[in-house]
Amino acid sequence: MTAVAAPHTPGRRGGSAVLTAEFRLFRREPGAVFWIMVFPTILLVILGSIPSFREPTDELGGNRMVDAYVPVTVLLGLIMAGLQAMPPLVTGYRERGILRRMSATPVRPGAVLGAQMSIYGTAAVASALISLTVGRLAFDVTLPRQLLGYLLALVLAVLCGLALGALISALARTTKAASAIGSAVFFPMMFSAGVWLPVQAMPDTLARIVEFAPLGAAAQALSEAAAGDWPGWSHLGVLALWTVLLSAGASRWFRWE
Repeated sequence: MTAVAAPHTPGRRGGSAVLTAEFRLFRREPGAVFWIMVFPTILLVILGSIPSFREPTDELGGNRMVDAYVPVTVLLGLIMAGLQAMPPLVTGYRERGILRRMSATPVRPGAVLGAQMSIYGTAAVASALISLTVGRLAFDVTLPRQLLGYLLALVLAVLCGLALGALISALARTTKAASAIGSAVFFPMMFSAGVWLPVQAMPDTLARIVEFAPLGAAAQALSEAAAGDWPGWSHLGVLALWTVLLSAGASRWFRWE
């Protein structure tokens, strides 16, 4: 999905110049911009256009299916960013020797990884805001009633998704391998986030299992905050634990060349 392009090496201008150069490259990748920031909203519009999805259902406690899918589309953007966009790009930099060359300059290779996480994290948050706005304006979906809890759950979810992407970048030695690993993880993450069936509508046993997955816990935490409740500490704890474990793994196995 993301083409690999060599970034401009900013020499002594520091990490901010790396971030600027990487952002320019990101803007030139219409595929990444579309899948992260546009596709989740398109999916929400398609689903919300189904008449039955706008009717209250007992399975969701009187809520509508479109209400349950807003948190799903919020998570979809970060899935695209963390699993499909970032790993092939970072791995491509390593494969082409860009990180090795940068290690000989005052700008350390870590600045590239930090820039990528900043850019894709910001894109994922922007995608979430677009989904919330369209859901409200097009389908009268109530905005999150527990705003602080919603923001906390969203930030943890984004950090977790990026940590997973960093781990894939650490384990993969080629862009093909990064794409293959990302695709293998992509569909289980989509399922646990509720793309095919919202977590709230899953059978109880399956829902309890899914809630131990990072995005299953994120979907539940976001839904709880949207309804006005503080996200369950168990769900926030699962997200935090996964973030720590994935980050530790990425730090342990990451190689710059």
